[in-house]
Amino acid sequence: MLLAHRILLDPTREQVDYFGRACGTARRVWNWALDEWNRQYAAGGRPNAHALKRQFNAIKYTDPNWLDADGQPWLKTMHRDSHAQPFAHLGKAWAKFFKDVKAGKVAHAPQFKKKGKCPDSFYVANDKFQLNGRRAVLPKVGAVTLCETLRFDGHIMGASVRREADHWFLSVQVDVPDAQALRRRSGHGVVGVDLGLKAAATLSSGESLSAPKPLKGALRRLKVRGRRVSRKLAAAKEAAGIAGAIPKGTRLPVSANRRKASRALARLHARIAHIRADFLHKLTTRLCRENQTVVIEDLNVKGMMANERLARAISDVGFGEFRRQVAYKTVRYGGTLVIAPRFYPSSKLCSTPGCGWKKDDLTLNDRQWTCPRCGRTHERDHNAALNLERLATVATSAVLTIAATALPVASLAATPGTDAGWSRHQAGK
Repeated sequence: MLLAHRILLDPTREQVDYFGRACGTARRVWNWALDEWNRQYAAGGRPNAHALKRQFNAIKYTDPNWLDADGQPWLKTMHRDSHAQPFAHLGKAWAKFFKDVKAGKVAHAPQFKKKGKCPDSFYVANDKFQLNGRRAVLPKVGAVTLCETLRFDGHIMGASVRREADHWFLSVQVDVPDAQALRRRSGHGVVGVDLGLKAAATLSSGESLSAPKPLKGALRRLKVRGRRVSRKLAAAKEAAGIAGAIPKGTRLPVSANRRKASRALARLHARIAHIRADFLHKLTTRLCRENQTVVIEDLNVKGMMANERLARAISDVGFGEFRRQVAYKTVRYGGTLVIAPRFYPSSKLCSTPGCGWKKDDLTLNDRQWTCPRCGRTHERDHNAALNLERLATVATSAVLTIAATALPVASLAATPGTDAGWSRHQAGK
């Protein structure tokens, strides 16, 4: 199993300077390759990553665009991985784009990267660095201090150095043996999880878990620090005699105060992301460790984000990240993830065994409703979680049928590669 461990670095000033230049190199090479790819494709050609890499290698030490002020090829001061790996990344990006187009999915073509708008990172091949306890020997910079040792034992596949605010991280990808990667579960139950805004997760057991909502708590500080950066930028534009948008290719001088304000804003954004990630990791680990089967809904997060009134609250919880973490953690704990269909009416169905009445006129404002058939009053989120739990039981049952249950509108949905997904595949033969 391929796992990654992200380790905080403690680099020197010289090492931080090289990291920044390596990230800029990777970004500039990506933009050159993407521009050349688009140009050749528009001319009727069929570009590929390997051909672009050979074309770049032929000019990178002679072309004036890749020479410094003294006419020297500045790429010789950078390790080759920083300007070689972007071609592989671009090839994978285009391959995914054409695959999505062929499958009829929403496809996004690769975009140009702009400094300050995209994450700063560069790749290091597995044979170009070494890990010795709490020291990593990286090319061109030598030994860098790690804040912790690598937690996995296995074959190292590669690593990437990434900046987050004013901190640098080394993310090491390791091919870990199953004996170490797989974890032991403490329970073997089935749990339905209804995601929401009032409660981040409502379990079929009746427990409701509230999200910390770090963005909401730090919104005022974000606005204050954002205004500080804007004022520093406006002062720089005024000093340069620029009114309105900054012309393309113009680089404004960055003062020390503007740099400090930008770092303070970045640190606050990083803190918000860390609080949210901590909550999601603890929640998903607990669900996968204590249950054999976890069932969630196939939420249209992108469509929900289009609602201006709910977009901020939805992003503050992290529905998409929750699903991503549950998907790989159920595999590590030997469990099963069942995905309810997108239009499965989990909130509208009565969860009373033997009933299954559907309330078609249920609205978002209805937090409780009473079933006219059995007379039971349901709390909206708990009722949805109970229906999801029953759907998971149906999906993993031996008979693989829903005709005899009290859920006439339920349909089978499971993640590919899981036990439920394999059972569904076998049943369809």
